[in-house]
Amino acid sequence: MRRHRRVKILATLGPASQDPAVVEKLFLAGADVFRINMSHSSHDLLRERVETIRAIEKKHHRSIGILADLQGPKLRVGEFRDGPVTLEKGASFTLDSDPAPGDATRVRLPHPEILRALEPGHVVLIDDGKVRLHIVDARPDRAVARVDVGGRVSNRKGVSLPDTVLPMSAMTEKDRADLDAALAAGVDWIAVSFVQRPEDIAEVKKIARGRAGVLAKIEKPQAIARLDEIMEISDALMVARGDLGVEMPVEKVPGLQKRITRMARRLGKPVVVATQMLESMISSPVPTRAEVSDVATAVYEGADAVMLSAESAAGQYPVEAVTTMNDIATETESDPNYRAIIDSQRSAPEATGADAIADAARSVAETLDLKAICAWTSSGSTAYRIARERPKPPVLALTPNRDTARRLTLVWGVHPIVTKDASDVEDMAKRAGKFANREAFSREGDRIVVVAGLPFGTPGATNMLRIAFTASEK
Repeated sequence: MRRHRRVKILATLGPASQDPAVVEKLFLAGADVFRINMSHSSHDLLRERVETIRAIEKKHHRSIGILADLQGPKLRVGEFRDGPVTLEKGASFTLDSDPAPGDATRVRLPHPEILRALEPGHVVLIDDGKVRLHIVDARPDRAVARVDVGGRVSNRKGVSLPDTVLPMSAMTEKDRADLDAALAAGVDWIAVSFVQRPEDIAEVKKIARGRAGVLAKIEKPQAIARLDEIMEISDALMVARGDLGVEMPVEKVPGLQKRITRMARRLGKPVVVATQMLESMISSPVPTRAEVSDVATAVYEGADAVMLSAESAAGQYPVEAVTTMNDIATETESDPNYRAIIDSQRSAPEATGADAIADAARSVAETLDLKAICAWTSSGSTAYRIARERPKPPVLALTPNRDTARRLTLVWGVHPIVTKDASDVEDMAKRAGKFANREAFSREGDRIVVVAGLPFGTPGATNMLRIAFTASEK
């Protein structure tokens, strides 16, 4: 079962897509990877959803990726004595450690480590930035703020601190338990929320021990400040535009999206563009024109994947949302300008034999108009390298490792196939051609390019390129 587009679609599961029949419809409509949001999922529900997806995978004989998204630390104010309060612009408002219910002059911030980290001048955002304060006086047990943008504040509203480096791990105790449950259930990717520093990713990778890829969600200014280090240690990236647009001026987000997307492609790491891509389809069967342009922009940029959140998790039209995203991506990739834009963003290959082979495979395939690039890969690194080049022909990743195939469902242009490793060079070429035909990428007698590492089964040893003819399975 092949897709006729290169960019992948990541769909979030939720109440609207609880039924296994709906999940299957989302897959058939175009979802390549499913996201399970641990903010709203128990461990029992996690296991149930993984089992549902694996059953669909088995039925349709096509690898499906699963991403578990950790909640991360949630900062919230305490409760108010008489219900919601309205903060007036210019008024003084105190965040403190006093457990007593708050009022229009103060409220508890039940995070003593945050109170100690606040400094005069730091901005405090409440309820997704609807209310904005700045600190004028900070002490270990309380911080006095001035209201810059007033508004209504109620119990347990979220707090964002764009100027403050949080003196805490990106993983809470809940996240640790969720991570263990996700790894035990066999998910393929772990998304880490509210990353500030490379150590946040290193902590998760130490626990995962290669059992799942680790994706860094870029949604805080502190992450932007250390972006190079975070991208270097991460297995994949997500431009989490929702929180990023709360903690930074919204007009900066499009530029950051382009910067992160291009940096990730240069490093050969998958990058996902997420949040509000088809937001209106939560309640409407059709998107806005601006949303269509937004999805198309991510496709033109060469993002590996575009993501649906509430649209597929809680919206009224989950299947229609995936179908629409699939249609937009397919149409964008067929635009005559698409290939020129993608090619113009290509970086020079790294000075390694494996990267030189990957670049040569793209060049040979495009020059000779070959039908497909078939990459034999154990760890997936060969497929990642070829996808980095954004070749015009599709990429078939042939791997004996089912976990590798599932992770590659997130990677641009890669069609993963699980098969036993090749026994020799002739077997490698012959079976690559058979799979290209079987998956409808080529016909008997067409030419393909085959890339592999010798000796077989050696991770990262991409060192061979061969042009081969496809043949029937007889």
